[in-house]
Amino acid sequence: MVKQKTIKTEISLTGVGLHTGKEVSMTFKPAPVNNGFTFVRIDLEGHPVVEADANYVVNTQRGTNLEKLGVKIQTPEHVLAALVGCDLDNVIIELNASELPIMDGSSKYFVEALEKAEFEEQNAKRNVYVVKEVISFTDEASGSEILVMPSDSYSVTTMVDFGTKILGTQNATLKSIDDFKTEIANSRTFSFLHELESLLENGLIKGGDLNNAIVYVDKEISASTMASLKVAFGKETLAVKPNGILDNLTLHYPNEAARHKLLDVVGDLALIGTKIQGKIIANKPGHFVNTQFAKKMAKIIKIEQRNFVPSYDLHAEPLMDIHKIMSVLPHRPPFLLIDRIIEMSENHVVGMKNVTMNENFFVGHFPEAPVMPGVLIVEAMAQTGGILVLSTVPDPENYLTYFMKMDNVKFKHKVLPGDTLLFKCDLITPIRRGICHMQANAYANGKLVAEAELMAQIARKPQH
Repeated sequence: MVKQKTIKTEISLTGVGLHTGKEVSMTFKPAPVNNGFTFVRIDLEGHPVVEADANYVVNTQRGTNLEKLGVKIQTPEHVLAALVGCDLDNVIIELNASELPIMDGSSKYFVEALEKAEFEEQNAKRNVYVVKEVISFTDEASGSEILVMPSDSYSVTTMVDFGTKILGTQNATLKSIDDFKTEIANSRTFSFLHELESLLENGLIKGGDLNNAIVYVDKEISASTMASLKVAFGKETLAVKPNGILDNLTLHYPNEAARHKLLDVVGDLALIGTKIQGKIIANKPGHFVNTQFAKKMAKIIKIEQRNFVPSYDLHAEPLMDIHKIMSVLPHRPPFLLIDRIIEMSENHVVGMKNVTMNENFFVGHFPEAPVMPGVLIVEAMAQTGGILVLSTVPDPENYLTYFMKMDNVKFKHKVLPGDTLLFKCDLITPIRRGICHMQANAYANGKLVAEAELMAQIARKPQH
């Protein structure tokens, strides 16, 4: 089991936003399990949170831009690429402006900062989506395409073709996430001269200077353009190198453009919200096609997770039979609503109930068309979770379990006499002070029949 990871301590960086030109301070902070990557705008009232979620993408011109309830996060892709490249799952990113710092146009400084903060495993299993068939998205307008195919690991290949002599066809491959730091992280963003002229004229790259972008010269530079570039970048002299880039920077790799496009793919696909086990191939990638693919993947994963039904051998000897359950839980028939515990770990528990026509609640619910009450299914899920939380104390027979709250309760299908109910409860956060916060699902007949987010607390029985 691969466990989730976060950072041990917080660490801060400052820089300027490429498009806004504003100085911004950013702090990476440790985050709890299942948090994912979240941005917090500490400069705004209430410190609103924007999750790294493809559904919040509102604009992909000159970068990926997120917006939730009017709160914006601009150009997060290089930071997200660093978080994925460091193989992290849960990190909070605090910002005092809308745009993340561009630094040198790569992910290098973010990776270095995260490594200084150090990594630590968390007490929860990492959620990985295993790709079982080819999934693709094509942007007909640009001819860009991105797809993922089944593989034993996560890898990314990008193929770029800008149709210019100066920057022809290039490829880059990341065979393993372990190679991100050495092979991809320091690949810088780039721009073509014709794009740069337009952006400068319209005041759209206020934070740009020649230290955070490679400029490919794809046309003749007039004397007036060269003069305006010198002013814009605060340089006394500028020239074009024989390899067709302005002489502000030296390429780290001949295919640095393709590597940076790969970096962008890794960052944008972090917006899926789930790690992927599959081989990603991107042809002429860009932020639009990347984020559209991320939205498509997120939707597919959500549907599969919703319809996923775990399978267990119901004929195998249970971990706990009814006698063992009664030695732990204080409930008794007719209110003991689980018959077996099939498996249990520190983070999850699986229980079972055979629903028979003899259940006392069928006498009134409903005699002519018996249906198990939804509230009792929730109670059964809570009793299953109670076994998990009571397993943390040496004398469970001396404790009672009480509900604290229920959220997002949904009933999907009817449960009828003759059905076998399976209950699976997974911790959302570690058990602390006898409080258990869990995601509970109930299954019957190969379907999810009910789900709820439950919180319960154990307390010692009153002494008489």
